[in-house]
Formats: sequence, structure tokens, C-alpha cells
Amino acid sequence: MYLYSDLARRAAEDNPVRVGLIGAGKFGAMFLAQVPSTPGIEVGAIADLDPENARRRCAEVGWDENRIESVRFGDDARALIAADGIDVVVEATGDPAVGIRHALACVEHGKHVVMVNVEADVLAGPLLAQKARAAGLVYSLAYGDQPALVMEMIDWARCCGFRVVAAGKGTKYLPEYHASTPDTVWSHYGLSADEAAAAGMRSQMFNSFLDGTKSAIEMAAIANAADLQAPAGGLAFPPCGVDDLAHVLRPKSAGGRLDGAGMVEVVSSLERDGRPVPRDLRWGVYCVFEAPNDYSAACFRQYGMNTDASGRYSAMYKPFHLIGLELNVSILAAALDGRPTGAPIRFNADVVAVAKRDLAAGESLDGEGGYTVWGKLQPAVASVKARALPIGLASDVELTRPVARGETVTLDDIDANQDELAWQVRGELLRSFARPA
Repeated sequence: MYLYSDLARRAAEDNPVRVGLIGAGKFGAMFLAQVPSTPGIEVGAIADLDPENARRRCAEVGWDENRIESVRFGDDARALIAADGIDVVVEATGDPAVGIRHALACVEHGKHVVMVNVEADVLAGPLLAQKARAAGLVYSLAYGDQPALVMEMIDWARCCGFRVVAAGKGTKYLPEYHASTPDTVWSHYGLSADEAAAAGMRSQMFNSFLDGTKSAIEMAAIANAADLQAPAGGLAFPPCGVDDLAHVLRPKSAGGRLDGAGMVEVVSSLERDGRPVPRDLRWGVYCVFEAPNDYSAACFRQYGMNTDASGRYSAMYKPFHLIGLELNVSILAAALDGRPTGAPIRFNADVVAVAKRDLAAGESLDGEGGYTVWGKLQPAVASVKARALPIGLASDVELTRPVARGETVTLDDIDANQDELAWQVRGELLRSFARPA
């Protein structure tokens, strides 16, 4: 990509890439930590619900007073987007409705946007990306987060002439985690609530990593950006280490676990009885691909590739991801190359709200990572046919009838203000991208 040479030139010309950050949480703080050591990137403004906390974050990650004083801090994200002197906006709030509003404002005001907010991307990303492209702007998934890292592997495989069979990530998973709540989450991570709070880790967000919701959201983002498919029954989370990727993540017709080729899936770092999987991929990402002919398969063997028994399926993987510490790659790709590090082009996959326990009529849903529902990956055509409630719209809505544990919440089960912008944009997405069952 040679982005760094272009960045160095911008730095020498005193013409830095100017960034506006919305949301100074953990991801935002990790990005901010890299700014002082990256000549040619300048943060011009930071918007956060607590501007003083954002200022403290800058000091905590090592900014000197001069750099802190050069930034405009505030709580008005729309003013940040509308202001001059910003090339790329980083949306890192994690709130899907807010993220949609900010992405549309970026299109309105001619700003590239890097969507750390995968929740908003899964709720309406294909439409948001389409609007950005039509305006000559970049809408991008965030490098460092797993979807963009997987997209890089998929792009490599396809450019090399390989068929992508499966792509995804690893995580720590057991079936009982679907019932986890913010009250129980930290014991699974080996942390106390005080230790997590000191590290700036929010219980509800980290619970979404554990209860399966974040995995579903990230796999939907990959499916929609790479034109891959979601498993009909949701993610299976098969236990699998890096040496077995090409064996496990191949079609059932070839002896693997997949319904077919071209699927997203998440592998677990735990066996179902809780034993650790050897050489697990808990923090990493992978892409399984197939040799197109016998000659290529022979080359796999000759060059030491890790394959299945047939020799035709192999895998590439990256054992770690550094989230916000790697975000500069997306920012520079947008500002210097005018391209995304992954962006949705299809509506293949959706994430729907499933009851964590028996829910009564009159209860209010509390969204991703909360006490009431978790997010399950579904083919988009199935979720639309079932009138399933997207997890991104399952916050602060009231149930009008009971929903049993394990059942999908539908639009017919809730009372919500569907005149709000997020609902309207979601409706436009369905009219533009949803395929008939």
C-alpha cells in the first residue's frame, strides 16, 4: 500500500491528515495513544459525551500539554463533523442509532468516515456506504478491528486466484455464555469489576463480546462486505485451533463443518467441556481457501502450507489484533488512497435479538450486551422473512407480549417509535437491498 511514504510526504509539507474522533472510549484511547508517534496525523477535534474525560484520556495515553491544548474538545459530534479542518471522522461511539446519524452527517458535510461502530454498520451499513460512494467519499470498516483484518485476508486470497471457503475469527465460547449479563461478565475474563473499570472497560460492551452478540455483529459485517453467507442456523462456534482450520472449516461434502463454501464462522478457543483448544485463535482472524487446480494444491504441499488431508484446502491466519492501535491504516487509506479497508456491498447477513431468559410483556429491552437479549447471526433473507427485531434496534423498546428464552424477538412483539431516524434508515436499507425469500 505504501501509505507511510505518502504520509511522510504530507508531514514534510506540514499538511497532516486531520482527524476528528467521536467517542473517547477504549478503542478511541488506543488510537490516541499512537498519534504522537505517527508524524503526519493530527487530531483536530474530539467529541465525547464527557469532554473532560476525553481530555483526561489524552493525558493518560501520553499526550503532552501542548498537544492536548491544540485539540477542540466538546460534546457536539455534529459540530465536529460540520467543522472545517477535518479530513476523516472516526465514529467510535458503539451506539447504532447515533452511528447512523453521524455517518449521514459525514456524507452531508463531505467527510470520509471510519466506522469503528460495527453495530451501526450491521444495522444499515450497505445503505450508508452506498450514500458515501455516491458523494465521492469513503465509508470504511476500522482496521485493527477483526472485520477489516479479515477483509484484508479475503482480498489477498481472491487476488491470488483462490476461492474463499470460510472466513472469520476466534473467540472464547461456551453455549452458556449466551445467558451472560453485565453482572456476571468479569468472572469469565478473570477480572474484578474494579480492575475492569480502571482499564476503561464497560461491562455491557464487554458482555457483548462474551454472550455471542459481538461475534455475530462482526461476522455480519464481513459477510456484507465480502459477499459471503451466514450459516442458516447461526454461528456454530466449533472448537478449533490454527492447525485444524482447513480441516474443520470446509464444506460438509468435503468432511468439514460448513453447510457450503463461502461462509463466515467463529471458532472457539474452548472445547464444549471447557478444556482449552491447543493453539487456539482466541484473539485472531483467519481465512480458509481452496486451491483451484491440482498444480496449486501440489504447491501448497511443496511450500509447507498447512492443509486438510486432501491437500486442496489451506488457511491463513493472524493470531492477534490490536484494535485501536492499528486504526491509522484505515484513516490513511481513506485520506491518502481514497479507499476503504472494507465496506459493505451486500445485505447478506443480519443480527437478530434473541431472549436470554423468559421475557414478560411490558419489559423493556436493553440491547447489545445487556440483561434481556443477545444477538444471533442470521441470513438476511431469513431475518426479513421472520420480521425479526435487529439487535441494533433492541434498546429501550417495550415488549407487548411475552417472549420465551431462546426465541427470536420480532417486530410484532414490541412497541417502538418507528419514526426515529434509525428505524427510517433501516427501512430504506430493506427497500434497497433486501432480497425476497
